[in-house]
Amino acid sequence: MSVANFSSQYWTRTTANLSERRQPIEPPRVSHDVGTATKLILDPSRRYQFWEGGGAAITDSSASLLMHSMTASQRHALLTELFSPDQAGFSAVRIALGSCDFINQTYYSYDDLPAGKTTDPSLEYFSVGEGEPGAPNATKDVKNVIPVLQEILSINPAVKVLASPWSAPAWMKEDHSIAGSSPLLFNRHVGSGFGPQSTVQYVYAQYFVKFVQAYARYGIPIYAVTIQNEPSFWSQWPGGVWTPEQIATFAADFLRPALNDACPQVEIYFADDSLGFFDRPISSYMTTRQALAFAGVGLHTYSGLTDTRALSNATHQFPNWKLAVTERRCMLDETPDEASHIMFGEIGTCLSHKGLGLITLWNLALDEKGLPSYAKTLGRRGVVTIDSSTGKVRRNLEYFMLRNFGQDIAIGSQRIWSTSNTPDGRHGGLSSVAYLSPDGSDLAGFIYNPTGQDADAALSIAGYGSSWQITTVPAYGVVTFHFSDSDTSINRSQAPADDHFPVILADGKRI
Repeated sequence: MSVANFSSQYWTRTTANLSERRQPIEPPRVSHDVGTATKLILDPSRRYQFWEGGGAAITDSSASLLMHSMTASQRHALLTELFSPDQAGFSAVRIALGSCDFINQTYYSYDDLPAGKTTDPSLEYFSVGEGEPGAPNATKDVKNVIPVLQEILSINPAVKVLASPWSAPAWMKEDHSIAGSSPLLFNRHVGSGFGPQSTVQYVYAQYFVKFVQAYARYGIPIYAVTIQNEPSFWSQWPGGVWTPEQIATFAADFLRPALNDACPQVEIYFADDSLGFFDRPISSYMTTRQALAFAGVGLHTYSGLTDTRALSNATHQFPNWKLAVTERRCMLDETPDEASHIMFGEIGTCLSHKGLGLITLWNLALDEKGLPSYAKTLGRRGVVTIDSSTGKVRRNLEYFMLRNFGQDIAIGSQRIWSTSNTPDGRHGGLSSVAYLSPDGSDLAGFIYNPTGQDADAALSIAGYGSSWQITTVPAYGVVTFHFSDSDTSINRSQAPADDHFPVILADGKRI
């Protein structure tokens, strides 16, 4: 395989400050003299994880902006741009299983009890919401999240939906409150008798099942769940603290059996937390039997990736496990270089070389102030920013990281070996990431530059001698490449121009 074997090529450049936004460039000429360029080799004979998809969270906050700050035509145009395989190609979303901090309603669970009731072992009061999807009087998920998901799936029915709970119902927690990170009432008996089926854990597992079944009735299949968002984090908004041992036991003894009985296709991802959660090897507290309950591990990167021991604890424990980034965001005032290190470096480059196959960033959309948020968490930004009064759209660096994958890497493609000089996504030199399509007809990927200076890269495919294509990769930016047997299989669509409106930082500064 060599460049000459492919009939078509498509190359783009993206700068950290977005002065170039997947700007098409001429395919570099083939040369035998690389000069001072950094040599980067792609080797299709060495193959690793499969690419499963990428996207972001459809929180109630994001969904409410899409539903109420945009016209129906604005919303459909944006969702088509994001999720159509012919455009940005986003292919996965994450939702909160109940309330999270980014919600435009009051906090709720799916089993809120009326006055006078203290437990509900049969889940008699379970509800993901009432009313018609999107109707003004609709409640809970039915108000915003479900209609947006239905519209996304009408555009791309294969989009994967990952669900994560922030909090169990209040009556299942030690302090009986949705807000705050009080633990689950482990081993508390709430049903008849004193066997495992009368415990809170058993009922909570059935709660997951009823959620999957309720969403299926709205035409929304659930691909995977996690057991707790950020189980090591104490928050004032909905949360819950779990130990790794508790997660392993709950998954193996309660949740996996419950899902197997009712919806065996649903996968479970372990952790759903940053590297601080992985202070020990997973194999030191989880048996092989328990590990079989999980499809993989979900990682947040808020603590960075410089702790190589913790990263190894998270990614190299069970060879059958997959790796997903289940959450990450930038701030409204994030500098271009820092945003680039997070998105292109840590996630796109470093974790791809560690086995990453699925990405769901945090809020798909927030407004010009980083809102709405019932928890009043300020300063965050979405993958896109939507002006709350006009529905206009600005696309952030997160969007272009996801588009690099969605537009060029086909679902089911397999990562191949490629040169990496960036051990943590922030330091070192030029690195490449590349994928081979399922039928071998497309080879695509990108080159990342973690330094503050433009740098020349020389790209070659293993096995065909000293044949290089030399390109300049912008500081803190990326160059993408897509080789194909057919020009028609290359997605050459361009991101629309951004609308103009001010973004307002927490200190009132407008940018």
